[in-house]
Amino acid sequence: MNFSFLGTYYQFFITGIYITIILALIAVVLGSILGVALTLLRRSKYKVVKLIGDIYVEFIRGTPLLAQIYIIYIGVPALFSGMDIPDLAVGAIALSLNAAAYISETIRSGIEAVSKGQMEAARSLGMSQRTAMFDIIMPQAFKNILPALGNQFIGSIKDSSIVSVIGVAELMYETTIVRGNTALGLEPILVASLGYLVLTFTLSRLLGIVERRLKTSDRR
Repeated sequence: MNFSFLGTYYQFFITGIYITIILALIAVVLGSILGVALTLLRRSKYKVVKLIGDIYVEFIRGTPLLAQIYIIYIGVPALFSGMDIPDLAVGAIALSLNAAAYISETIRSGIEAVSKGQMEAARSLGMSQRTAMFDIIMPQAFKNILPALGNQFIGSIKDSSIVSVIGVAELMYETTIVRGNTALGLEPILVASLGYLVLTFTLSRLLGIVERRLKTSDRR
């Protein structure tokens, strides 16, 4: 084992970790927004609108993330000639669209876990369905789905490694550069794995703290 390369190439790993965190944050934030929109589509009383949401979720869940990345990377410039999307943006969009489908399923299960009597009580007080959903149901559902959202964030951190195939300089891409420059096979991979482990472990601990505080507030 030879880790002497770290003295020269540590900046590559730091840059890769930074880009990985940025991609994961964008994926979870945009994915959550799109996930809420998808959930509302799939709960629509209009069958066509509901069908669109269902088809999207089934397509995303039924195809590999790598294929989705290539669809955006190759398909968008082909459909809109002259449109050049930066590689980082392609990666962020692909991860966000992918996360949205899974977050939509998470939100749907969280909403269904809230007693139907909550909605009925809110409507009996004169609230519209939209107001009741966002002011009464969603806050309660959020507490139910927080662990799953945390797992999605962790998953997005690991999934970001796939966007290295289109040249996005996240952690695995930078690791590949280090491997090429140093002719070392295993050691750079071990360093990258440690970087992912630190990120996911830290996030897991932070989410655990948030969950405990939410449970404490519920008991009060």
